[in-house]
Amino acid sequence: MNLTRRSLFNFALAVPAVAAFAPSAMAATPPVYNEDGIAVDGSDVVAYFTEGRPVFGDAAITHDYMGVTWRFASEENRDLFAADPEAYAPQYGGYCAFAVSRGGTATTVPEAWRIVDDKLYLNFSLKVQGFWLEDVPGNIAKADANWPGVLA
Repeated sequence: MNLTRRSLFNFALAVPAVAAFAPSAMAATPPVYNEDGIAVDGSDVVAYFTEGRPVFGDAAITHDYMGVTWRFASEENRDLFAADPEAYAPQYGGYCAFAVSRGGTATTVPEAWRIVDDKLYLNFSLKVQGFWLEDVPGNIAKADANWPGVLA
């Protein structure tokens, strides 16, 4: 990793934001990031693959998986997800991939996403995603090693 003074400064700014959520990993963190039982901010996770962008799901088009409700923009997307949720569900239960790579969990925003090797990864913010993108393979390897232990 090529560290410059600027990247170290930016990293120092982002760490408190991600670290603020790390204590939540000490409690019984749910296996899927959700608010009020709705997975990943109500985003249609299939749309990341089919439309290449975040799309909010319709509250009337849902599927229950892993104890939470997933929303979809169309019945077709819901059916694709229901047939193979592992193919479309974001990695690390929809928690921030960078936070998981650092041993914690953090919420995510729909616009900070990336598909790598046919897997969806979400991040806390676009700024934090920038740090994750500096070493995608390394961060995925670290997060894979930490997951699901960060939920304990």
